[in-house]
Amino acid sequence: MAKTIGRIEKGRIAVYGGGVSTPPVTAFPADFPFDEFNNCYILPGFADVHVHLREPGFLYKETIRTGTEAAAAGGFTSICSMPNLNPCPDSMEGLKPQLEAIRKDAIIRVHPYGAITRGQRGEELAELEELAPHVIAFTDDGFGVMSDELMRQAMTRAKALGKIIVAHCEDERYPKDSNEAEWKQLERDLELVRETGCAYHACHISTRESVKLIRAAKAEGLDVSCETAPHYLTLTRDDVELARAEDSCPGRFKMNPPIKFEEDRQSLLEAVADGTIDMIATDHAPHAESEKSGSFEDCAYGIVGLETAFPVLYTKLVREGIITLERLVEMMSSAAEERFGMKQEDAWSLWRLDEEYEIETDEFISKGRSTPFEGWKVQGRCLATYAEGKEVYRFE
Repeated sequence: MAKTIGRIEKGRIAVYGGGVSTPPVTAFPADFPFDEFNNCYILPGFADVHVHLREPGFLYKETIRTGTEAAAAGGFTSICSMPNLNPCPDSMEGLKPQLEAIRKDAIIRVHPYGAITRGQRGEELAELEELAPHVIAFTDDGFGVMSDELMRQAMTRAKALGKIIVAHCEDERYPKDSNEAEWKQLERDLELVRETGCAYHACHISTRESVKLIRAAKAEGLDVSCETAPHYLTLTRDDVELARAEDSCPGRFKMNPPIKFEEDRQSLLEAVADGTIDMIATDHAPHAESEKSGSFEDCAYGIVGLETAFPVLYTKLVREGIITLERLVEMMSSAAEERFGMKQEDAWSLWRLDEEYEIETDEFISKGRSTPFEGWKVQGRCLATYAEGKEVYRFE
């Protein structure tokens, strides 16, 4: 269901655009300074189903506190945290430290994932029944589940538990930067979805072949959804190769899956516009500076994205006429909420959409600084974010 976009005009809220199906946000604090935000836009709180918060286990990269503060600064009010942690959330014993950190330090809603396999090693299933009441879905993100039989078992049990299998599609038999590494495993997974009837979500699709497979699966009536990320919609392999040749820090262009070619990017843009791709997620993956410096080959995979996602997409997709503002907001909020059952009430953010500025990583709240968008001129400044009716971020 589409959510209304509001606009503050002369101290009052007006509805922006047409075709909306819910009333504008009205749950403002009684003392809200409307005059301070004249000509600003009220957007629904964003939801990101693919975020690496690094706690517990890797607090030098990110913490629950810094990650959720960065999310709020980007207009996000609900995020899903990936399981590549220590301890791994493959049982309640492994999940409890993360739940405690979320309870203590999160300033927005954090929905943890449970791992599909123990230690995300792809050898035996995690304690799925034990985890199910406490996690949003199951994923081994960062690793593809190579065993057909293990993935079949995971899907069968997830279906019985009413949970989605969220898949990082990477077939290790192919080069990591090849299209086949992604779409071959996606093809395998979709065949298993036909067999098991499991609800299935594909992470960060980046290839034209994946788009075709998802489009055909939806036409067939399979219970599937997918996401892509801002970098796959705005960059190509040419940008990566240029950075490797000339950039002093080429690691900011290194992520998994790797960025593909212009033909792939165009297919992704078409799929965003026609609804084949359901949502946009950041795959926010912070690392320490030492892990992203040096040669491209030696640095870690992963970039940050919570604080840049909306400005980059608004500038490159909406301002250039590829999709509407309403469609972008749908892909960054209601699509994820509906698919994953995340309820957000009184969650919204305020934006000055006509403000142009340059992305400067020194201003990030996240501990991570590695982004291919450093130095980009974008439009759209988040001024304040409210989660459950409470102010959690205010731009100074």
